[in-house]
Amino acid sequence: MFKYLMPTKVICGENSVKENASELILGAKCMIVTGTTSGAKSGALGDVADVLKENNIEYLVYDKIGNNPTIEECAEGGKIAKDFGCDFLIGIGGGSPLDATKAIAVYAVNDIDPYDIFEGKFDNKPLPIAAIPTTAGTGSETTPYSILTLHKINNKQSFAHPDVFYRVAFLDGRYTVNLPLQIARNTAIDALSHLLEGFTDKKASPASDYIALEGLRIIGRYVDNLKNGNFNIDICTDLLWAASLGGVVISQTGTTIVHSMGYALTYYKDIPHGMANGLLLGEYLERTSRVLPDKVKVALDAFGMDLDEFKAFLKECLPCDIKFSEEELTKWSETAIKAKNVPVCPFEVTREDELDIYKKCLL
Repeated sequence: MFKYLMPTKVICGENSVKENASELILGAKCMIVTGTTSGAKSGALGDVADVLKENNIEYLVYDKIGNNPTIEECAEGGKIAKDFGCDFLIGIGGGSPLDATKAIAVYAVNDIDPYDIFEGKFDNKPLPIAAIPTTAGTGSETTPYSILTLHKINNKQSFAHPDVFYRVAFLDGRYTVNLPLQIARNTAIDALSHLLEGFTDKKASPASDYIALEGLRIIGRYVDNLKNGNFNIDICTDLLWAASLGGVVISQTGTTIVHSMGYALTYYKDIPHGMANGLLLGEYLERTSRVLPDKVKVALDAFGMDLDEFKAFLKECLPCDIKFSEEELTKWSETAIKAKNVPVCPFEVTREDELDIYKKCLL
């Protein structure tokens, strides 16, 4: 038995925002949630502002979302949205603004302790939200997950709720074509991580597997582009679509220890999320291949590589000269082993196993 839910409408193609303006407008008064620069630099913020102005929609821009958004930023955004009288939100950016928009949509209509969101303790339905990703990685536009930074636990934590699925997402390669190469690599490998973790974990189903393989095939076509940085709008739109497929997959399956182990790298070492996943992904697949050899082969065949080639690809695309200590890795493994995604990992995992993975990948 398996279940499948994907309520997000995805509109994919060049100029999709302006050519589908009626799909973007989900109410009468809007708050745009974005990062300090990403929305404007990509051109997406300008396109959205044009559509809202042309349709006489009053709006404000909340552009205080940094990398790895904190619960405090989101709670503040919720208060601003409430005071402004917003009845819908538009998230523009990479995974940070898109994740933050989901939390803000909850806080805007619920007077709760900010931490109650992790227990699903809110009575009022979140505001409707629309997404415009400006990186091709997180797939947040097609998931019910929001990952936030919690300084009180010195880590990141996610909440999930079906009511924070985006109503609609617009995928336009014009917004990602000029990304710095390393950001394009990091985010593509984040999408790869979603596809591979979802394909191999214990919650995988025929539906999620079918979608995961298509996403792997798409990214596999552009390996050389990820190496040399040669992109055009069509390629970038394809990569956005693959990232959204990754989101669809993990919406059904969740993630595995790659994500929960990677959070510490981001929190303590400021390593971008996709890179953090990628530093661990090769060893994860190595161990998975011992228990699911046929499935790992199918996945890597779709991508167009064997396991050794895949590891070499990750190493080439993720240069990292950050130093780690065994003491740090020991501490992180003690936290990561408590994550909710440990039981769905395809192989048995102990704290010692996670420490060994950290050592093999980072020392």
